[in-house]
Amino acid sequence: MPAVRFRLTDMKGEFTSLLAAWRKGDALARDRLVAVAYPELRALARRQLAGERRDHTLQPTALVNEAYTRLSGLNRIDWTDRVHFVRVAAQIMREILVDHARRHRAAKRDGGERIALTDIDLATPGTDIDITALDIALTRLESVDPLRAQLVELRYFGGLTIEETADALGISPATTKRHWQVARAWLYEELAGQD
Repeated sequence: MPAVRFRLTDMKGEFTSLLAAWRKGDALARDRLVAVAYPELRALARRQLAGERRDHTLQPTALVNEAYTRLSGLNRIDWTDRVHFVRVAAQIMREILVDHARRHRAAKRDGGERIALTDIDLATPGTDIDITALDIALTRLESVDPLRAQLVELRYFGGLTIEETADALGISPATTKRHWQVARAWLYEELAGQD
């Protein structure tokens, strides 16, 4: 399945205007903004769950609805731009996936949920990685290299391209590519060590 990228264009500044209105407490702007983002969030959810087993209990619609609910509940965020919104949405989706995997692991005691990370290329294509192990590895990476951890979160959970990630982080695409390669290698070593 080809990668789906989060591509919210800011036609005539509408997205930025809605963020500014939401920042000021306008609930209608918040609802409109999240509704505009809903199809992109759904595409991300489908991509993230595409590698799951067929009987997986979390469906894309449930993932995006939970993300939508959590985003709608955020009232006091000083939104800066579209990328900030994507960053927060990516963090929320990561939290939902990790929470779901932990609940499932606690219920089954069988090793938890596994999510395919073929876009990250942490292992051979098609290899699944335990989402809780990825979360632990990302938390470790955040403690040693917050920029690279944020890059992974934006690329994998946020679905941003190299160029969009570079823009979000305020660095060049070439630097982003180098950081991406290092972060993938670091995560591969971390996850290999957890097995």
